[in-house]
Amino acid sequence: MSCDHCEQKPIFRCYRCGKMLCGGHLTLATLCPSCKNKTKRKVKYSITKLTDKTPKGKIREFVCRFWGEEIQETFNQHFEVTKLPMYVAKSGKDIIGFVSFSEYQDATLIVTLGVSPQYQGAGIGKALVKKIEAHAKRNAKKRIVLSTSNDDLPALAFYQSIGFQIYQVKPDAIARKHSKIIKGICGLPVRDELRLQKAL
Repeated sequence: MSCDHCEQKPIFRCYRCGKMLCGGHLTLATLCPSCKNKTKRKVKYSITKLTDKTPKGKIREFVCRFWGEEIQETFNQHFEVTKLPMYVAKSGKDIIGFVSFSEYQDATLIVTLGVSPQYQGAGIGKALVKKIEAHAKRNAKKRIVLSTSNDDLPALAFYQSIGFQIYQVKPDAIARKHSKIIKGICGLPVRDELRLQKAL
């Protein structure tokens, strides 16, 4: 599967027409409530905790598509995503999304969250975050934390819409990691790590 406008792997789906998009071809738009409601989708899916029987190749594929590398750096730590605990969303036998996590001080840290583009807009991301909230509460954590890059405006909008708040900015953290400033979503320069939290 590739972006409908180039050969890059897609990470988003156009909510209006359904075309697959890479970050470079994504544009942000303003929608009225009636148009937004037309974009809502219904998908049958289930969410389960990762087991030894879950095929990790699909998870690796997700991580490389969305973030370009298997090792993720967040909150000054390096994580090999396929070795983390996670919840996976499935439609039938197909993995269509996942969220990986770790423990961090008084919080549960979301390391990665991804939903396959063709299934975006169906509430799967919210359902995966709810699983993390339940896990954190069971483990007496006071908050959930995560980080994203300054260019990832869709992620920032999503997380803030479900109760997360930006509480810290690490200027140039991502630029230092890559030893350069790269182009991100909508051509924005990728520089800073934005940290968000949600109190429980």
